[in-house]
Amino acid sequence: MPNLLILAVIQAIFLCAGQVLLKIAMQAMPPFSKTWHYFSTLLTNWWLLGCGITFTIAGVMWMYILRHYPFSQAYPLSSMAYVFGMVAAMLIFQEHIPLTGWAGILLIMAGCWLVVQ
Repeated sequence: MPNLLILAVIQAIFLCAGQVLLKIAMQAMPPFSKTWHYFSTLLTNWWLLGCGITFTIAGVMWMYILRHYPFSQAYPLSSMAYVFGMVAAMLIFQEHIPLTGWAGILLIMAGCWLVVQ
């Protein structure tokens, strides 16, 4: 059986990728309106399709994790998505991350490490 930590990291990466793709998809959309043009744009947004695919993969992986590992270990590890989200915010969206943000990420990582010990 694969290691819980490895599976949780991969699942968190897919979850974060889905969130990144969702943000990109929403940035590509025009302002909301109850028009056919808006909904046709929504249905042909490839970023949104990618978002759905990555969320589906993350969901299936999460079901596998829940089936094979204790919930008390698996659920805290899902917080690793916050770590990847912070890195994605910095690298993809060029957001400034304050020192307190990095301190929080270090605390999350330390907590994940303690859970798998």
